[in-house]
Amino acid sequence: MGTVTIGVSIAVPEPYGSELQQLRAGFGDAAAHGIPTHVTLLPPTEVDGAVLPAIEVHLAEVAARGRPFPMRLAGTGTFRPLSPVVYVQVVEGAAACSWLQKRVRDASGPVPRELQFPYHPHVTVAHGIEEAAMDRAYEELSDYEAQWPCTGFALYEQGADGVWRKLREFPFGSATVPPQTGRVESGSLPAR
Repeated sequence: MGTVTIGVSIAVPEPYGSELQQLRAGFGDAAAHGIPTHVTLLPPTEVDGAVLPAIEVHLAEVAARGRPFPMRLAGTGTFRPLSPVVYVQVVEGAAACSWLQKRVRDASGPVPRELQFPYHPHVTVAHGIEEAAMDRAYEELSDYEAQWPCTGFALYEQGADGVWRKLREFPFGSATVPPQTGRVESGSLPAR
């Protein structure tokens, strides 16, 4: 089957997802239309395609332990000069995102992954574009706000064309763990 590039993220729902994607494209980010608007839980990671079923079982177990939580975006931030990124901030739900991403990347699971930088949940709105366009994104979205109940996350695969496509959704608290798995551990997201 060969290797595939996967990612795990929380989708930003409509109408916010399309709105932010269009804004990202408008700032000149050529990758905007190939990347659904999201909060990353597992960054792009190369895996052997044969491991995908085990990854899905693992993600189903993580989701089964999770509970819906409020997500709220407000204002902008940047990783510059360390990384050429402008983002919309996650101002509510960040602790739950951190809890989730630790379990998705857990060393005992099928996708243990060390991060290059400390985890910081965010929604990218400009990446690797001209500085003036990055400044514009930062300013124009400084008063941006959106909120919704986060009810799960999804597994995505990047195609040869560079476009990210959803493979499967994982709703929180779901008992739909594929049959080849063992038991689902009890637990829930941290108290808010």
